[in-house]
Amino acid sequence: MSDRLDPSDPYETTEAHLGRLLGRALNSFDLPDHLVERLGTALAHSSSLYTTHHSPAAGGRRETHRHTYLLADGSAASLWELAYRRPGERATRHELFTSQAEAALAGARLFGEEPAPVPALPPGGEDPAGDAAVLSALFAAATRPRRHREYRVEESADHARRVLRRAENTDRPGERVAALLRSAYAHQITQAFGGRPCAGSGRGVGFTLYEHAFVLLDGSELSLWEVEHTATPDGRHMCEVYESEAAARDAMELRARVADPGLR
Repeated sequence: MSDRLDPSDPYETTEAHLGRLLGRALNSFDLPDHLVERLGTALAHSSSLYTTHHSPAAGGRRETHRHTYLLADGSAASLWELAYRRPGERATRHELFTSQAEAALAGARLFGEEPAPVPALPPGGEDPAGDAAVLSALFAAATRPRRHREYRVEESADHARRVLRRAENTDRPGERVAALLRSAYAHQITQAFGGRPCAGSGRGVGFTLYEHAFVLLDGSELSLWEVEHTATPDGRHMCEVYESEAAARDAMELRARVADPGLR
């Protein structure tokens, strides 16, 4: 059983993640209204445990988590969450702050301590431009563990053929992959990413990434990564297919930057 104060679902959507944070924070009403409005446009998020303090004798514990969001305008914003249990308490409390310094000061006050120097952030720490660059990598980085697969035995070779046939990108998988997939007998479709429409040339642009995982007759597994998006000159829906998740996410990032010059 995990003793983390903030167990989270790695498959949680950005919208659900933000709603969960705001809903449980005791002080969410203190956050600036304009910041909450901007966070409502978040396309993706990244969370990390930044500091942890545990006092076994007194029974108190606190953690600081950083939640960073990639917004629709290409910028980034962070919330610092203080999760804590004071001595003698069993329930975990949560508070949100707009800076690491505020979270550290609140933690020290709650536990009757002298405020300690705030640890130095890594390069690009609280710099919005640095955050935007880091979070744009969410499109390119494969950070989530895979779920246990539940394959369906249902015309899988034909499904693979249809996926490859609708791909419009010139660098789609070639005949070698198509030949392997002719022996597919089971498959599973999983949504790996789903982004809200974002501003691009004055219109909505959305991205969805699917993994089509196949089991071949020799027992091996092979996946196709399909990107569906509307980052086209006329807003038309387009499908692209790649052999790897990294290549698919690279394509998503490239299409997003072309559609919205503000992301460049």
